[in-house]
Amino acid sequence: MTIQELSQLYWLNREIELDKQRLAELRSKASPRSPSLTGLPGGGDNSSSVERLAAEIVDLQAIIDAKHLQCIHERNRLERYIADIDDSLTRMIFRLRFVNGLSWQQVATSVGGGNTADSVKKTCYRYLKKTDG
Repeated sequence: MTIQELSQLYWLNREIELDKQRLAELRSKASPRSPSLTGLPGGGDNSSSVERLAAEIVDLQAIIDAKHLQCIHERNRLERYIADIDDSLTRMIFRLRFVNGLSWQQVATSVGGGNTADSVKKTCYRYLKKTDG
């Protein structure tokens, strides 16, 4: 497996977060506004823009749901790959980095034992090179 393949779960999660932010923006645009009390007639019918926003919201929610399902499949694939690693330290490094999405520094801190960000990263890359990943 390559670093790119191992990183797919991380990038999927990032995509979902961006999509959720966009969804929140759309929902705030679609929320009802208080009516103007000026007594002047309105500028026209906004129903088409509201309908368009509602359609965008439904579509984006469906995309987010599909990506959540994809995340589940990706996580299961990663977990199976990691479970086949013989060395427990290497397994822990892979799980913390690629499943939990921690930075190399956070992985080193979690693993402990005097490990540095560089040492856990090297352990990962050496394992991948050894297994032709």
